[in-house]
Amino acid sequence: MTQTADILCIGSVLWDIIGRSPIAMRLGSDVPGRITRLPGGVAMNIAMTLARFGLKPALLSSIGRDEEGGELVAACHRLGLITEFIYRSEDLPTDRYMAVEGGNGLIAAIADAHSLEAAGDKILRALADGRLGSAEAPWPGMVALDGNLTVALLSDIARSPLFAQADLRVAPASPGKAERLLPLLAHPKATLYVNLEEAGLLCKSQFDSAAEGAQGLLDRGAARVLVTNGGKSCAEGRQGAGVITDTPPPVMVSRITGAGDTFMAAHIVAERRGEDRAAALAAALQAAAIYVSGEHAS
Repeated sequence: MTQTADILCIGSVLWDIIGRSPIAMRLGSDVPGRITRLPGGVAMNIAMTLARFGLKPALLSSIGRDEEGGELVAACHRLGLITEFIYRSEDLPTDRYMAVEGGNGLIAAIADAHSLEAAGDKILRALADGRLGSAEAPWPGMVALDGNLTVALLSDIARSPLFAQADLRVAPASPGKAERLLPLLAHPKATLYVNLEEAGLLCKSQFDSAAEGAQGLLDRGAARVLVTNGGKSCAEGRQGAGVITDTPPPVMVSRITGAGDTFMAAHIVAERRGEDRAAALAAALQAAAIYVSGEHAS
């Protein structure tokens, strides 16, 4: 039975394999810790947080028909996510992400999202064939879009009539992929969620604060942006309305991977509740702080 989605989450849905240790690490460190395998990926992390807040997200992604893919889809079902629109490939394996985190932060990470990239616009079929919309009657709601898609596909989305009525919420997958979002930078219905480094990459500049980064993106033509900077001041900027800032509450950091996705999802939920700019920003910072403290399961 088809379920009605509150929001579409488009992008990476994969297995996160995370090694964590409370010990500060450097190149070549060999330390005790914990290794976990959890559902992850930018689109997945956002969808999981949205589901925790009571929304019904639908996933648009690529998952292989291998054993890992079957386990991942089953995990999505248990989390209350709509999976019927996922492209299931017979010949592409399920993607994976691997990271090592120490007491001094993220040490290294590798994202293997090659299957998502190879699937291309196949993941968008439900938006064109009438199940979720069509060119004549495009999806009218929110879309959380992640930067693991190829530059070509993101460029197509920026011009596509399938997204003409959508409220686009866009996040890069990592600083290394931030520049993939350039085609969406000036999209009139896009809100970009980036960190300070990613803001600098998109503007080909360097900023000392989130407020400077937000203003720089607005000057480059962005309609609306949110710029985070770890535990320092965060900024939200809108064309014609300026930039506001807030500071996250101080917490002991026990995990990092997924924090930005949690921030984005919590901000979306706050706005759906009708909260104003300042209240929505504060709610997102609070949710991200709780997440990195380890209070909520990922």
